Amino acid sequence: MATIPFGLVTAHEEWRRSFEAAPQRELPAETLSGIPLEPLYIPDEGPEAVPERIGWPGQYPYTRGPHASMYRSKLWTMRMFAGFGTAEDTNARFKEILRSGGDGLSTAFDLPTLMGRDSDDPRSLGEVGKAGVAVDSLADFEDLFADIDLSRVTTSMTINSGAAMALAMYVVVGERSGVERARLAGTIQNDILKEYQAQKEFIYPPRPSMRIVTDMIRFCTAEMPRWHPVSVSGYHIREAGSTAAQELAFTLGNGFAYVEAATAAGLAVDEFAPRLSFFFNSYWDFLEEVGKLRAARRIWARWMSGRYGAKNPRSLQCRFHTQTAGVSLTAQQPEVNVARVAIQALAAVLGGTQSLHTDAYDEALALPTEKAARLALRTQQVVAYESGVANVVDPLGGSWAVEAITDEMERRAEEIFTHLEEMGEGSMLDGVYAGIEKGWFQGEIARSAYEAELKVNDGRRIVVGVNAFTEGDDGRPTLLAIGPEAEESQLKRVAEVRRSRSHGAVEEALRDLAAAAAEPTTNLMPPILEAARRYATLGEMVQALAGVFGRYREATGI
Repeated sequence: MATIPFGLVTAHEEWRRSFEAAPQRELPAETLSGIPLEPLYIPDEGPEAVPERIGWPGQYPYTRGPHASMYRSKLWTMRMFAGFGTAEDTNARFKEILRSGGDGLSTAFDLPTLMGRDSDDPRSLGEVGKAGVAVDSLADFEDLFADIDLSRVTTSMTINSGAAMALAMYVVVGERSGVERARLAGTIQNDILKEYQAQKEFIYPPRPSMRIVTDMIRFCTAEMPRWHPVSVSGYHIREAGSTAAQELAFTLGNGFAYVEAATAAGLAVDEFAPRLSFFFNSYWDFLEEVGKLRAARRIWARWMSGRYGAKNPRSLQCRFHTQTAGVSLTAQQPEVNVARVAIQALAAVLGGTQSLHTDAYDEALALPTEKAARLALRTQQVVAYESGVANVVDPLGGSWAVEAITDEMERRAEEIFTHLEEMGEGSMLDGVYAGIEKGWFQGEIARSAYEAELKVNDGRRIVVGVNAFTEGDDGRPTLLAIGPEAEESQLKRVAEVRRSRSHGAVEEALRDLAAAAAEPTTNLMPPILEAARRYATLGEMVQALAGVFGRYREATGI
């Protein structure tokens, strides 16, 4: 392989100029054995032999990464997912993550919050604080981010149906701590389409749900330039059982649907597209995962330019968070999960992720203990500082295996896009709606999950400790237990909020929210913000909107 030394004038001077203009981390100039390291490697034939479909880092079609220097300038954000019990419990875990070297927060909410139910809703009984942090009102957000400088961290929130309410509460907490909304940086998942396809935490029917998403895109475009209003999530599609190619295609298809919805709402594509982000799974098959992530960037760039007319380079760049595959973790011999997570993390890094969460080894059994979460973070740090892979830009670029898998991933995704376009009569948005309403996505994922499970059951796919190499200590490690006291504390908290707030002010805010929902052209974020300021609960805001939009029931027999 030829190398590109600093200062060599080539036909790709643009890459060299961009690379040298970028800040550089202090890095070794050679391997441990003394082999000199170049920042980028290309074919022996020289720069002119670089295939167009692979291209150069930081340049269209971004196969080799969205930035010219990638991790030589800045490592990926180590964004650890955390949330359990009460807001105070999770606040303590957030602070431990930051003390341990994490540089981004990622918030997991409990099931009642994700379903838009308050903790004192009878249907929430037994689930409060169990699978994430319980959040009912602004008071909980105040506790959740207490003594954390929101101007110095980026925050991700994994919530969809209640995303507008969570964002509003975060904005108010920021403003009350002296951080105006324009300075807040982070991401809210807000990917409602994949809820109907895979995760099932929907509330309203798809079309009014998409109105809320586009209202949030409009709001963030105008007032929160550092915030990503949608993180299009393939992660949950893969966890539900899809193949890597389906994850890739369904995720990007949903992304194209959001682009069409936002442009239909009157936004120019280059106004909002630079703030769209993605969230992918990193699963078992190392080379396939690397190829999937490379293909995602190439497809997004080509479609955004050719189909949607984007001109801003940032609109063309598919930037994404990655999480190692929770569904790949095993309850048997859980310590083996450390190895699984390390390999999956390495695939995400070699695929060019912008941020990463590494699962803890005990998550097949319970929410992670503090020790397990710290070990998961240390796994990222070993990849970052010891493996050497961050010292070269796209070190697997040009690998015959990786490039062939990347090409095949792209081909399979395009087949699925063609089918969606046919269902939507030329529209990706209408094709996604049709795929949801006909149960097509759900059926495709179910079939793939079934076929994958058959391979494990009959031994065609080896899972260490499950269907092979089963001897050994299967004893359970010490686990994090969320006792009934968390639910009891949260119920007292929400009761106190209801007692201390102005009942009349809350009722007025909820009436205004319902009235706004009844007007299709009114942006819902301002009335949601006002309701949050008055300590209306998440469940109350959801009910106000459900009174206008209705509640969605998935068709049976899919």
